[in-house]
Amino acid sequence: MLRLMTLSQREEFGRAGEPLPWEMPSAAAGSCPAEQVPTFQTIWRNLLRGGFPELVAEPDRDIALWQSAYIQTYLERDVRALRQIGNLLSFQSFLRALAARAGQLLNLADVARDLGIALNTAKAWLSVLEATFQVIVLRPYHANVGKRLVKTPKVYFTDTGLLCHLAGLRDAEHAGSGPMGGAIFENAVLLEIVKAFVNRGEEPRIYFWRTSAGEEVDLVVEAEGKLIPIEVKLSGTPRPAMAKGIRAFQAALEDRVGPGFVVHPGNVRLPLGAGVVALPFGEI
Repeated sequence: MLRLMTLSQREEFGRAGEPLPWEMPSAAAGSCPAEQVPTFQTIWRNLLRGGFPELVAEPDRDIALWQSAYIQTYLERDVRALRQIGNLLSFQSFLRALAARAGQLLNLADVARDLGIALNTAKAWLSVLEATFQVIVLRPYHANVGKRLVKTPKVYFTDTGLLCHLAGLRDAEHAGSGPMGGAIFENAVLLEIVKAFVNRGEEPRIYFWRTSAGEEVDLVVEAEGKLIPIEVKLSGTPRPAMAKGIRAFQAALEDRVGPGFVVHPGNVRLPLGAGVVALPFGEI
């Protein structure tokens, strides 16, 4: 059985089988052709559109109309086949509430209270969304596997176009410069990594890291016995200060940590200190 996700930028550029940055020999790193490093404007047009094959193949399609039809079809078919949804309007509100919290710590009790639904209902709906590959529930990294399951998770969507639509974003410039810009871009970076693993038949092991002192790393990828810390920044001009969380992670877990990356929407690859490299989004 193959899990088919929406198209990645690797697939669009015809380099789906290329290794992830931390899997490349250092000499080959950064070999993405310059013409394949998208501009900031191109990145946000693509994120607003998403990766559903029909929208990629037919760029003139009305994105908002297509996404609305997808949500309606999904609600009427898939969700009702899996679980009886009593109030479709409440479920649509639940979808929008999750979109507004993408990339944030998800407190389902708060969501349930705001929407006037039972906590168990919110949990069941989230399970359905995860089971039907509409969202990814990311859990915090902890050396004790059991503790990962009880800590507060984060939620991301499996298509940035769907996320933008649910968040009410219809303009690429507004999406990129608005208050949700960082969360959407972080969602996009996570998706590229997840799709790279899934498309070669591997189960991605990805977490986030957060301490009680406020130190955090957006994404932690477990690969080949190492933990790869990844920070996602919306600024196209990376600076060493952006790697603060990665350095804290390296200090905390020492030899278990592999190379760290700060992914940004610009076009420069440069070192940000020992073991940390700034990486353009186009190279993920």
